Amino acid sequence: MDQEKNTFFLKLQKRLRHQLGNAVMDYKMIEEGDRIMVCLSGGKDSYTMLDLLLILQKHAPISFEIMAVNLDQKQPGFPEHILPEYLKSIGVNFHIIEQDTHSIVTSKIEAGKTMCSLCSRLRRGALYTYAKEHGFNKIALGHHRDDIVETLFMNMFFGGTMKAMPPKLRSDDADNIVIRPLSYCSEEDIQAYSDIKEFPIIPCNLCGSQDGLQRQEVKKLLQEWEARVPGRIENIFRATKNIRLSQLCDTDLFDFEDFTKNSEYVKS
Repeated sequence: MDQEKNTFFLKLQKRLRHQLGNAVMDYKMIEEGDRIMVCLSGGKDSYTMLDLLLILQKHAPISFEIMAVNLDQKQPGFPEHILPEYLKSIGVNFHIIEQDTHSIVTSKIEAGKTMCSLCSRLRRGALYTYAKEHGFNKIALGHHRDDIVETLFMNMFFGGTMKAMPPKLRSDDADNIVIRPLSYCSEEDIQAYSDIKEFPIIPCNLCGSQDGLQRQEVKKLLQEWEARVPGRIENIFRATKNIRLSQLCDTDLFDFEDFTKNSEYVKS
């Protein structure tokens, strides 16, 4: 790596480490003695997350365990050797869950239709079950800042709800705590980091590109906005941390009849 590229990489890594560290602290994602199952898909996001968590593990003042877990969905032509070889080469404990969700998805979804929703539910179920059965108290997913903003707009545009992806949550079954350490990191930085590190990327080709997906539509829209007004995605993300319930319209969350019941108006 030449000097200029190395300088760029060091600055990039420092920024990503700082952002991941801040997210971990802000949301109390990792605590002493945690057993963290890091979900590794073979994409740029999960590789970057694992890499940064390993660095954090070495320097953090607390002790926590990391295990990389991948779900082999038995897609035809899936390169099963890539992840085990990579993880062995960096000395990380790992486990490959083998579950044929591919056959289930393709048997239930009509050809040409979007498969992502069913595929995600099956994948999530398999990972949650493994974490519970093997005593992992945290599940780390590789969603980043841009994913959170895209999800916010998808829910507004197509679902009529204002919700996104929280950096930390308890799963619907109440048995697992999910953390998203990359919540403060931009996709652009993650892509650059992945390119320099030359992670052995495994593309998701179960459903093809599916260019008509709602997420792709929202991603394109946000990218166009970002190109016209740099920093817009970051501002939208910051808005998710700066909520004013009295300026919205949800009568279940804010009492518009009796203002004295609302914390925004109660002085300490």
